[in-house]
Amino acid sequence: MDPTWITRFPHPRPGADTGPLAGRRFAVKDNIDVAGEATTAACPAYGRVAARSATVVERLMAAGASLVGKTNLDQFACGLNGSRSPYGTPPNAFDPALVPGGSSSGSAVAVARGEADFALGTDTAGSGRVPAALNNLVGLKPSRGLISNRGVVPACRSIDCVSIFTTTVADAVDVLRVAAGHDPEDPYSRARPLDPAFFPERFRFGVPHEDQLEFFGDPLSRRAFEQACARLRRLGGEPVRIDYQPFAEAAAMLYEDAFVAERYAGIREFYDAQAESNPEAFDPTVRAIIGSGRRYSAADWCQASDMLGLLRQCCDEILASVDVLVLPTTPGPVSVADMRGDPVGLNRRLGHYTNFVNLLDYAALAVPACLREDGLPFGISFIGPAGSDLRLADIGQRFHHDTGLTAGATGRPLPPPRDITRPTGSTVRLAVVGAHLSGMPLNSQLRERGARLLSVGRTAPLYRLFALQGTVPPKPGLLRVPPGEGAQIAIEVWEMPLAHYGSFVALIGAPLGIGTLRLEDGGSVQGFLCEALDTVGQPDITGFGGWRAYLSSQAAHRAA
Repeated sequence: MDPTWITRFPHPRPGADTGPLAGRRFAVKDNIDVAGEATTAACPAYGRVAARSATVVERLMAAGASLVGKTNLDQFACGLNGSRSPYGTPPNAFDPALVPGGSSSGSAVAVARGEADFALGTDTAGSGRVPAALNNLVGLKPSRGLISNRGVVPACRSIDCVSIFTTTVADAVDVLRVAAGHDPEDPYSRARPLDPAFFPERFRFGVPHEDQLEFFGDPLSRRAFEQACARLRRLGGEPVRIDYQPFAEAAAMLYEDAFVAERYAGIREFYDAQAESNPEAFDPTVRAIIGSGRRYSAADWCQASDMLGLLRQCCDEILASVDVLVLPTTPGPVSVADMRGDPVGLNRRLGHYTNFVNLLDYAALAVPACLREDGLPFGISFIGPAGSDLRLADIGQRFHHDTGLTAGATGRPLPPPRDITRPTGSTVRLAVVGAHLSGMPLNSQLRERGARLLSVGRTAPLYRLFALQGTVPPKPGLLRVPPGEGAQIAIEVWEMPLAHYGSFVALIGAPLGIGTLRLEDGGSVQGFLCEALDTVGQPDITGFGGWRAYLSSQAAHRAA
């Protein structure tokens, strides 16, 4: 892995030309298969070249997303800190002296640094949520079985989930809608439709009793969680104190009971072949954890399952008494140096509020809450029953956009919130730059097709704008140029029903066409572009920053 968080492919693997994720770049954790690439699970001795991509990768690329690389992880997805890899520790996006969170460390860092628009991780004990909290990201941990695990190296196969890292909740939902779906090749896949779901304006959110909230002596995280609860109250929430003890007891079972045997079962043949003859193939902590699974019997597993069933009954009753459970995603940051000194104890601390979720068959969404007084990110998690993924996304987006935080570690502002109750595939987002802007001569072509204005913004600094002479009505031409030669151009982003998009595109005549536009927030949408040949000899109006400003200058010139 060079650098330690992502191995970039020499050339991105392009997805389909069109689709709801067209133009978006993604990376995948290196325990997820990509055809023709090695899957190492951060263990070189285990590495093998995949003949076929994982189901989730196939679905995302078929929807238009381009794959840019594979990301580092805690070996065999065994850890919540990100430092258990022979390829190094991915640097926390806010402070490289701190662990980035794991095991999906590289995926989180890649998104936080803008290396990818979204990334896939996996989540068994919190690996899709802890790195999100420590890098100012959204981490969506879907309901078990919603996304196929075919082609994923198992950690605990029966409870593993493919997770999604993004900078906004809406983007995570876009990816989830494409990735979700029953897969008969995955024994734990479940057919569970993603029905539109609204979170109530007035709601009850469960939080542990004060004496059950543990921050391990970190007052900054304690204050940050209190501030997050105050924000939820302002957003219409009523806090309800709940007994966290049964959730904590369930969490302890993931590593301290017979369920750890499933970690051994997932790589049993490899472990048995290597543990004695080639022990240096493993991270020492990972080897000890996986090896501990060998001491449990089938009877131990049955007893543990019975105990978990009783805890689930209790936890389900508590969860049903509120609209959502709200917890700190993790108690606070941990330094790489401290983690090396106490790799088991501090790793357990990071998962204090996450380990129970998959065991109890819940859905979870981690969202940024604030930057603490020391400038480090702090996040909270919304937790609900299986199938509540979109309800959690609704309240998660409402909360996240109220914080005023920026996207990951990029410093870019969050885009406006979007309607996440409708499938992405039913609409198309389109950037307009000229005669289709609000109040301009061709804007009616958008409105006649049911389009609505989503936002006003600018492109990435990758474009030049030309006034195309002889066009009726007058139109500009937007040309993409090499980095360093362009500027940001004013645009409007509209959302149009997909059913009407074809008739709209049919109206577009030469020299204009539709392509993919990069936005200032790093995202991308469909939009108007012009071929380079058609801009030769045309007035370059880039300096005006947009079509409106240019037309205003022309009107002022004529008036003078």
